[in-house]
Amino acid sequence: MDPIRRLAMISLHTSPLDQPGTGDAGGMNVYVIELAKRLAARGVEVDIFTRATSSSLDPVVGAYDGVQVRHIHAGPFEGLAKDELPGQLCVFAREVLRAEAGQPLGHYDVVHSHYWLSGQVGALARDRWGVPLVHSMHTMAKVKNDALAEGDTPEPAARIIGEEQVVEAADMLIANTDLEAKQLINLYDAEPARVEVVHPGVDLDVFRPRDKGEVRAELGLPADASVLLFAGRIQPLKAPDVLLRAVAVLLERRSDLRSRLVVPIVGGPSGSGLEHPESLAQLASELRLDDVVRFVPPVAQDELARWAAAATLVAVPSYNESFGLVAVEAQATGTPVVAAAVGGLTTVVRDGHSGLLVDGHDPQEWADALGRVVADDDLRVRLEAGALEQARAFSWDRTAERTLEVYERARADLKAPV
Repeated sequence: MDPIRRLAMISLHTSPLDQPGTGDAGGMNVYVIELAKRLAARGVEVDIFTRATSSSLDPVVGAYDGVQVRHIHAGPFEGLAKDELPGQLCVFAREVLRAEAGQPLGHYDVVHSHYWLSGQVGALARDRWGVPLVHSMHTMAKVKNDALAEGDTPEPAARIIGEEQVVEAADMLIANTDLEAKQLINLYDAEPARVEVVHPGVDLDVFRPRDKGEVRAELGLPADASVLLFAGRIQPLKAPDVLLRAVAVLLERRSDLRSRLVVPIVGGPSGSGLEHPESLAQLASELRLDDVVRFVPPVAQDELARWAAAATLVAVPSYNESFGLVAVEAQATGTPVVAAAVGGLTTVVRDGHSGLLVDGHDPQEWADALGRVVADDDLRVRLEAGALEQARAFSWDRTAERTLEVYERARADLKAPV
């Protein structure tokens, strides 16, 4: 079989060029562009199809050598919420097929869709083009609805049905972790033989240890501060409120920490958090944490790496994470992670080695974990060393190699005689 030459990636609801940390942009955006870059370095031309959200966007943007982002006009450029996007699937699919129709026959060798909306389009492209569909869920409605944060909105039945259809249509499914693979099989009746586990990676050139004193000076942080960092989209699922409540408990126990405690919240409102964008700031005021909490707008990857390197620890209190990319990135800078023992975080963080895992979201228990890392210098040093070791197990190059193997298997199965 000829090697894979061209790949159509579909990321309908969010562009890999968008700034992670706000709106619908997050770990999936990083995943798509990093994987595309590594595939292109291996000689695969990658076209990423995404919905245009501005009239000023060029139809085709060269993101990197061998990687093009194609902006598809489907629906209004602005003001369209993610739950309204199913109404634009037909238009988006039509334009994707039209873009391929202008190319020679057999232009793409594989379709790789990301998130269920893209999977719906990918299933149609698969049938029209006669190439395999490989799909990555990234998040799943049934999993999210089983662990809803207080005040969060359940995912609708239409999404669940759509996800079930994509699981049935895909030739191969890529899961981030063994747990996600089990969820696909047990909750969505995926055929075990069609599910492969491929861990996402981390860019170790960007996320690396730095001199903590220097990077703190650059960010305006005191050299002797205890910096408890949250980085991500501000929404109930990510649970930044859990960190604030835990910090309030910690300060009740140890008032002497207040003078040197800094809690940066790096990110912007997203999802159901958009309904009350000021709620986290209001909570900080109610908890009398205005003097320790700093709200920082979303930042680029190199800037995020500096924040992570400057932190004493990074808190990831999410109610669910299919992987938890920010936890890997933090560990790559040598910063321990305190994370909820949910989803992919149990794979990413080695409890007691690279960080601490907390069962549940009780502020008292979170205060216990945060306080241990802040107060115990020996523990923190061990966790810092373990964090670096743990991060080395995740590589975008390895992710690309494994993903190519999944593509090849999907092609072989598609062409195998019945």
